[in-house]
Order: sequence, then C-alpha cells, then structure tokens
Amino acid sequence: MNKNLQIYNSHSGKKESFESINKGFVGLYVCGPTVYNYVHLGNCRTFISFDLVYRYLQHLGYKVRYVRNITDVGHLESDADTGEDKIAKKARLEEVEPMEIVQQYTINFHETMKRFNNLSPNIEPTATGHILEQIDLIQKIITNGFAYEAEGSVYFDVNKYNKSHAYGSLSGRKIEDLMNNTRDLDGQQEKRNPLDFALWKKASKEHLMKWPSPWSIGFPGWHLECSAMSTKYLGESFDIHGGGMDLKFPHHECEIAQGTSANCKDPVNYWMHANMLTLNGKKMSKSADNSILPEELFTGKNKHFSKSYNPMVIRFFMMQAHYRSTLDFTEDAINAAEKGYNRLFDGLELLQKVKTSDKSSESVEILISAFYAAMNDDFNAPILVANLFNAVKFINHINDGKASISSQDKIQLDKAMKDFIFNVLGLKQDTEIKSSKLDSLMDIIVDLRKQAREDKNWATSDKIRDGLQKAGIQIKDNKDGKTSWSSH
Repeated sequence: MNKNLQIYNSHSGKKESFESINKGFVGLYVCGPTVYNYVHLGNCRTFISFDLVYRYLQHLGYKVRYVRNITDVGHLESDADTGEDKIAKKARLEEVEPMEIVQQYTINFHETMKRFNNLSPNIEPTATGHILEQIDLIQKIITNGFAYEAEGSVYFDVNKYNKSHAYGSLSGRKIEDLMNNTRDLDGQQEKRNPLDFALWKKASKEHLMKWPSPWSIGFPGWHLECSAMSTKYLGESFDIHGGGMDLKFPHHECEIAQGTSANCKDPVNYWMHANMLTLNGKKMSKSADNSILPEELFTGKNKHFSKSYNPMVIRFFMMQAHYRSTLDFTEDAINAAEKGYNRLFDGLELLQKVKTSDKSSESVEILISAFYAAMNDDFNAPILVANLFNAVKFINHINDGKASISSQDKIQLDKAMKDFIFNVLGLKQDTEIKSSKLDSLMDIIVDLRKQAREDKNWATSDKIRDGLQKAGIQIKDNKDGKTSWSSH
C-alpha cells in the first residue's frame, strides 16, 4: 500500500499526508443528490471526482466503505429554514406523491451515473429511511446543551456552540461577520439568533412529508441527515467527507457543528470539495439559459454544441482539470478531449503489437512511478493524463524504431496503463466513439468540400455530401460558417 498520498484538507487549507483512522479501512462519505430536479452536469462532476477518489483508494489496497446519501426530504426553498419542501412542492405541482418524484429522479440519477461508468457506493441511504436516527441525534444535541425547542421546532444554538468551538472554521467565516450580514426574516421569531438553524421543523397541516417526534409532527432539517447517516455507517469520526464547493457553507459547516456537539469530537478528518463547472466561460444557470443536461450532451439535442458526445469523452474531459479547479465546457475543449481519448486508446492498442527487445531504452519504472506521483498529489488527474500520454509517446517511438522495450517491461507497462486507464480513471473503450484516424480523415474531407463550395464547384460539393450520407455520415453546415459531422 502506497504511503505517500497527500490530500488537500479544506478544513486546514493545506495538503496533508493521508492516514486512515482504522488502519487499512477508509470511511468515505459524499453528499448525494437532492431529488427534486434533473441531474445536472455540476452534480455529475462532483460524483465523477469522488468516484476517482474511491477508485484510487481501492487501487492502493484500502478497504473503502463509500456512503453516498439521497436527500429526499427537508430541503426547503431557503437556507433560512423557510419556504416549502422542494420535493413536496414539485409533487404538489405535478399532482403525484412525493415518493414518485423521488423514485423518478433516483432512477434517472443511477442511469446517468452508470453511463459515466461510476462505481456504485457501498451504501446509499435516504433521509426518509433514517428519521429515527435523526431524532436520536437531535436528542443528543439537546442533552449536551447545544439545541433548544421552540413552538414544536428544534434549533441548533450557534452562539452557544461558538463559545467553545469555532463555528465557521471550515469556510473561513467569523460569526461576527455572519451576524452583521444576516437580516431578520419573517417567521423566524422563534429563533434565539438569526444564525440558528433547524434540526426539526414543526409541519403545517398542508405539509405533505411529516413524521411524529417528541417535539411535534414535523420533518428534519436538511443539514441533519448527513450527520445522522454518516455516524450510523462510518462512526462518530471517519476519514473523508466530500461534496461540491457550494456545500461548504452552510451545509458542511452545520454538519461539523452537529457532529461535534453530539459526540464531543470532530466528525471528519479530511474535508474535500469539488469545484464548479462553467459553460462557454459563464456560470451555468438555468434562469440565464446557460445550462445543459447530461442527456442533452449525449444526444446532441442542445443549442450549445454542434454534435453529440459519448459519456466516456465527457468523463475524460472532466479529468483534464483538477477536481478543485473550475472547469469550462466549450466545444473546442471537448473536441480536443475526444481526440485525446482516442489517442490514449490507440496507444494502448499499439502497445499490444510492438516488438520487444533485449532491453528498454527508457525506464518503464520511472514512467509508472509518475502515474502514482500524480495521483498521490491530491488525486491530480490532469497530471496523470499527461503522464499517460508520455507513455503513449514512448510506445509510438518503439513502433517507429526510435526506442525499445523489453518483454518484461512491456508486460509491466501494459498492466500499469490498463490499471490507471480502466480502474483508476474509470474509462472504458467504447466502439461508438470515432477513431482518431476517422477524425483526421474527416477533417481533410470537410476542408475539400469547403474549398469546392468556395470555388462554386457545387457538383463536387454535393458529391462529397451524398457520398458521406450513403456511408452513414451526416454533414451539417452551421450558421457560424463552420461545418460539423456525425456518424449514424
């Protein structure tokens, strides 16, 4: 087992050597989806990033228990504990049961994760399936003096907690600044402090999703479920907690407060956060009409891109940036990733065919150690990809007679490349993806047709188009003057 793994800990703000709490066993908890809307691409990046973490920890020989929750209750329209439950609201508007919304979304989510070749978590608990655990946790927090009941609801006492702990330490916020930036909200008079957050909310008669508790018929606060379920399946303290950057505050901040106040210990050793996606240089936003769903990428039915993309190409594209960096989706960038994906698999295929020599002209051990060095540096996938391409360059040189490889080194390089491409990066070779040779050939054909059109040689232009159509390749002349193509 490799002992050199460094993880950037969002809590300390620096890279730290990884050591599991229980030697050889790793507890990994990732905040899962809230099931009231479509699976969006930002979610997918987060789950693909932690799939990479899960895969590499397993590759190093750790026994990993990966827990990823499903939020199916308690996510109100406002972080200020006001508004309607989003799942119940969607169910009411569509005139169905809330659990129908949950089921539809969960099926779609699992299908999308499968298309991206994500491994399933070991445990995938739901908030509604753990109401009793959440009630027990609330009772512990009340007993320890960090929560109070008010008119049937229960709130976490942030001021009381902050006297002995540093609320805001994960996100780097100070309670004084938070107080100054908090305005009084209608319906919040029952709180002692505007920063206090709900552990349990008394439900109105109209509320669809509610359960009995010692305080009222109501429902748990959104922040509570992860604390309750991570504790149940990973213990009062566990190794890694992950999620999107947008969850750092208030969700993860509240989780730390809940876990610490209930169990008198820090619940998590390493906090990890995946960064956001942008689309053509702008923040993804449905309201600003600058968003895209995974299915729209796969089918090509969207206004942002001129062709469809295979899920493996999108997964490989997401590996082009470190999980803590912002990643911008553009057509040029994804097209480059598609060519890189094909080049990677062409190199792996070529390795099977190259002839061996008595000795290698380059150290294969150094090539392979570079794979580990990249991943040990806080799961640095883009550096790993660059190092894999260095190996592909070496393979091409062998094929061209400019380098040599021994039979033993060939076996080792083949195994290492397959391990890191298939098992760590989670890629698979898909026959639907066009080969790089076809890409290059089509570039030439498109240029020839473009030249024919500029010369007003319509007969040649039409002949190229019709010939390609018979071969199952569709040419499309776009409004921006560019020509795209797709195969059927």
